[in-house]
Amino acid sequence: MTIKDVTPIPKRSSSPSSSDDVAAPLLPKSHGDEVAYDEFNGASFSGAVFNLATTIIGAGIMALPATMKILGLVLGIAMIVVMAFLTDASIEFLLRFSKIKRSRSYGGLMGDSFGKPGRVLLQVAVLVNNIGVLIVYMIIIGDVLAGKTEDGTHHYGVLEGWFGHHWWNGRAAILLITTLGVFAPLACFKRIDSLRFTSALSVALAVVFLVITAGISIMKLISGGVAMPRLLPDVSDLTSFWNLFTVVPVLVTAFICHYNVHSIQNELDDPAQIRPVVRSALMLCSSVYIMTSIFGFLLFGDDTLDDVLANFDTDLGIPLGSVLNDAVRVSYALHLMLVFPIVFYPLRINIDGLLFPSARPLTTSNVRFGCLTAGLISVVFLGANFIPSIWDAFQFTGATAAVCLGFIFPASIILKDRHGRATSRDTTLAVFMIVLAVLSNAIAIYSDAYALFKKNAPRE
Repeated sequence: MTIKDVTPIPKRSSSPSSSDDVAAPLLPKSHGDEVAYDEFNGASFSGAVFNLATTIIGAGIMALPATMKILGLVLGIAMIVVMAFLTDASIEFLLRFSKIKRSRSYGGLMGDSFGKPGRVLLQVAVLVNNIGVLIVYMIIIGDVLAGKTEDGTHHYGVLEGWFGHHWWNGRAAILLITTLGVFAPLACFKRIDSLRFTSALSVALAVVFLVITAGISIMKLISGGVAMPRLLPDVSDLTSFWNLFTVVPVLVTAFICHYNVHSIQNELDDPAQIRPVVRSALMLCSSVYIMTSIFGFLLFGDDTLDDVLANFDTDLGIPLGSVLNDAVRVSYALHLMLVFPIVFYPLRINIDGLLFPSARPLTTSNVRFGCLTAGLISVVFLGANFIPSIWDAFQFTGATAAVCLGFIFPASIILKDRHGRATSRDTTLAVFMIVLAVLSNAIAIYSDAYALFKKNAPRE
């Protein structure tokens, strides 16, 4: 395996003091004259926007049309906008307090506020969240390309439908080829900015899915093949009212990207641009989310499934419907392949900080870098292939870790206010974030536990 970008990042004038290096060993730092041969002059604004947008847009985009089915278009779109503003506020908390302490990482900021336990808790949350996300991505890629058998019924994958069943398009072979041919090479970059082109392509593939969905919806709308979508939720009894809250976890986790913000800022040519980068990425992702939600719900209506990708496994009732189905599924699988390295990057950094807190920066040790990369990719590969209940497990742990990273930890930093810089508005917003996060977690855990119990209950 080739290790790329072996040179460390050059030291900037805004680099922290040595005391912060102890508190935040999660990100690479320069070492004296070692940077003399590094030609990296800083990441561009557009590259940073694409990397952050790719961090945000993952598998969650496919669950958003189903939220419209429950909330209706008006309330659903309003909730997406609200969550974008809350995400912007929580990231602003992190960046503002990082500047006060001159912390170069999320872990360093948690360490400053809560000591070593806070830093370790952050690293464990990234470990749980990102490994779970990557395993789910790999499972989805396998389902789309190689198919799956569920409850005795086999759902054909794209490659299986095109070429028939062969050893090379079986699930294990497809995931092995994808891991060695795509994941491993892209995971070998030592700078997140090196992924800017694959991130741009990943966002473009998400837009391809949006354009196809919009085109089909408009065609069917013109021909009278779709009904007017519901604008407001249908609340007829207490059960339907409580059902509205089941979409909260999906919306809360739709914008989680906090674990990559510091990495992107540290590589920017002008670190002060990070606020415009964050807002540009959030505006881009919010637009994609809203349009996907509208056209996905318009196209399938009350038949919209929890994962709208599953709706594209049916007859669309239009010319070239099967071709468009395959185009949507393949573009989505390719999108997830390119999201993989951007989520893998902070996972490796935080694992290194957790296991080797006193070691030299990861970029200076090819052996440690290679071993961690190979080990983590192997864990994800084995989890996707040989742990049948991994999806159920990460429905609990993944949702909890993501909400902690996105809202509970930033809000806790504000409430701790170690440097006395939080305003009354900050405190009010932080309390609201924690209440929302706890509520969403409670709902997610209850609904997942109920669904799991119902699924495994003995049939009469």
